[in-house]
Amino acid sequence: MNHFNKICKDIKEVKIQGARAVAIAAAKALLIRHDKKAVKKLISLRPTEPTLRNTIKFVLSHKDIKYGVKKTLNHFEDSQKKISRYGSNLIKNGMIIFTHCHSSSVINILKEAKKKGKKFEVYCTETRPLYQGRITAQQLAKVKIPVTLFVDSAARVALKKADIAFYGCDAITPTKIYNKIGSELFALIMKKYDVPLYIATDSWKFDPATIYGIEEKIEKRHIKEVWPNPPKGVKISNLAFEKIDPGLVTAMISELGIFMKKSFIVEVRRAYPFIFRD
Repeated sequence: MNHFNKICKDIKEVKIQGARAVAIAAAKALLIRHDKKAVKKLISLRPTEPTLRNTIKFVLSHKDIKYGVKKTLNHFEDSQKKISRYGSNLIKNGMIIFTHCHSSSVINILKEAKKKGKKFEVYCTETRPLYQGRITAQQLAKVKIPVTLFVDSAARVALKKADIAFYGCDAITPTKIYNKIGSELFALIMKKYDVPLYIATDSWKFDPATIYGIEEKIEKRHIKEVWPNPPKGVKISNLAFEKIDPGLVTAMISELGIFMKKSFIVEVRRAYPFIFRD
């Protein structure tokens, strides 16, 4: 019981961060508890995380929960390898690559490109207020990939020199892509400077409920993340994510291949019919 609550607390407080890591943690939590109350609690932890909900649906579709969790972990491992391979093929020698926030999919694409002997450097943003961009910078520096960290408001300076950009994402709907706050702002700058933007994502991030007009909920984080003791009369908005117009995106890189958004959804329906079942 205590371990289940610890996993929930770490997901809620973003100690476990990234859609894939959150989904894997939730799958493991189901090994401890998978009653209705436990499932409801897990789903409530991160509103803008379809991967979490799809993972729970997939695990619970198996009579043997352990087998369901094993298949889930195999999916994410296989998916990550394919995304890394497909994405790394887009990277050419001498490129400057831009990324925002922290995405395990993007990190693994960059690592795979380095393994192939490609020479490139990365510009990343700090990503306030929780500074996930610093995690990106630390992980890249650790494997000796040249990386420069920019404050969020300097993204235009970075993008003027960038050749290509990679984002992860947290949710996909028929009309929008959702990623860390600031993502569409920077995508608009990319459009101005003709920097192609690729979304690296596991297909389980598609939210089937949005087909029927249900809006993807954008998580609002606690204001103390932005300003622990704001003066009286100051309102603070701390939205964790924002919508990205698909028209700003060159293509989506998933374990199914590299597709434009409309084709991507068709391929997801074909590969994973369980996502679309009530």
